[in-house]
Amino acid sequence: MAGKVSSGEKIPRRPLPDFETVGTLSKALARDGLLGTALEDKNEFGPNAMIILLMIVATITGGLLLLFRYA
Repeated sequence: MAGKVSSGEKIPRRPLPDFETVGTLSKALARDGLLGTALEDKNEFGPNAMIILLMIVATITGGLLLLFRYA
């Protein structure tokens, strides 16, 4: 179905990424790493890893802004 335009759709669907199923998020992070899971969709926990990555980046950004405020 990837690459074909169905009725009512204007944009063709992209091919599905190749990923292997993993039992838990911790096993997925141990096997593929945070960036591999979040950015490269190597397993089914991509959205969960993306939320973790977002929290890490937001914490670092907030810490830098706080540091610049008091510097």
